[in-house]
Amino acid sequence: MEIPKRKSLPGDRQVQTLVIGAGMAGILTAYFLKKEGVDVVVVDAGRIAGGQTKNTTAKITAQHGLIYHRLIQKAGKEKARDYAMAAGDAVKLYERIIKEEKIECHFKELPSYLYSIYKSRRKVLEKEAAAARELGMKARFVEGRELTELPFEAAGALCFENQGQFSPLEFIKALSGPLEIYENTKVLSVKGHTAFTDKGKITAENIVFACHYPFPVIPGFYFLRQHQERSYVIALEGCKELEGMYYNADGQGISLRSAGSILLLGGGGRRSGKRGKGAGGCSMAGYSYLEEAARELYPGLHETARWSAQDCMPHDDIPFIGKYSVYRPYWHVATGFKKWGMTASMVSAVIISGRICKKDIPYEKTFSPQRFLFWLGIKKLLEDIGESVKGLGKGLFSKKERKCPHMGCRLEWNAEEERWECPCHGSGFDRDGKLLDDPARKDMSR
Repeated sequence: MEIPKRKSLPGDRQVQTLVIGAGMAGILTAYFLKKEGVDVVVVDAGRIAGGQTKNTTAKITAQHGLIYHRLIQKAGKEKARDYAMAAGDAVKLYERIIKEEKIECHFKELPSYLYSIYKSRRKVLEKEAAAARELGMKARFVEGRELTELPFEAAGALCFENQGQFSPLEFIKALSGPLEIYENTKVLSVKGHTAFTDKGKITAENIVFACHYPFPVIPGFYFLRQHQERSYVIALEGCKELEGMYYNADGQGISLRSAGSILLLGGGGRRSGKRGKGAGGCSMAGYSYLEEAARELYPGLHETARWSAQDCMPHDDIPFIGKYSVYRPYWHVATGFKKWGMTASMVSAVIISGRICKKDIPYEKTFSPQRFLFWLGIKKLLEDIGESVKGLGKGLFSKKERKCPHMGCRLEWNAEEERWECPCHGSGFDRDGKLLDDPARKDMSR
């Protein structure tokens, strides 16, 4: 499936709203703004949906791991209810847009399961189910026969009905058609109301940073408020189609979802630039972890494709959506999607388009980048500070090692994917130093 190419920015431009980033969040934001009559332009350093969007497993779900019980306990019921409302509305909005715009994108409504293989985790799942129900969500604990399509025995699972999956590229192809989009137009810097690109400058009343990781260091300081993690997927051909989507609740393990006869097996995640153990203390990470799982669980299937993605992980588990900074009220940001990019992209589009069009969005404050939930993410903050100090120290006292152009941290070599990675803030580069992943804005110097 090919999305038609767009030309680069032909020269200077003045517009009501500029959206930086043509992934799911950027396209949805521009779509909503255009429907409200706003003059909006989208620019991207590469292709439409050429970043993290093309690498998603495309689960449209309000089930985001073990999130709701924790939010109630740490942030309070009001904020937890806002999060649940936003996520639930996002699922419904996708289905509504697909129907209204008559988009052929292989959308399928099906249940989502958060499972555990450990009997000792049953109470954890039951607590999460109770928390979700307390917030008005339809959630239930299941076991036994409802989990028989898994290739291993699960002790139980939390089930959310009426979730969905789709082809994000087909969806974006349809939505992006009427939008004014310029590809291969890299924003180098933004000052006030003006974005300076490698093809010209764009002046806008509002500027939206929907580019995965917001690159202006000041204001905002987002590099101090989140880290990046890599996740991996392999596609196996010849599997019976699953009737649900499955995600592991144990901090390790695998996720599963079907695309016809193709099974998407996900897992092996790890912190960007961090070698060794994967998430949850798993002894393996990356493709090697998934290869071993495939051999053990699906010995008769063969791999047809593999890919990886990178996600921003906020310390308090809530995405940063809304006003970029009190010092730049006309800048808007969408980042920190914590591996739930489809849902968070829709929430971002609703909140940011609502802000620009002066609409009241009931859950906007909960996602505000100006929120203060320090106690909710203190442990992760301290871990991130430790990693950054180590990376910066290695870069500062080493003249021969390769350094990240973002803030000077020493880069680590990822042999499995043949790429350089920054352990501080997650920038990635290919073997020759070409920039692959932000927040760095230029290639690595040799």
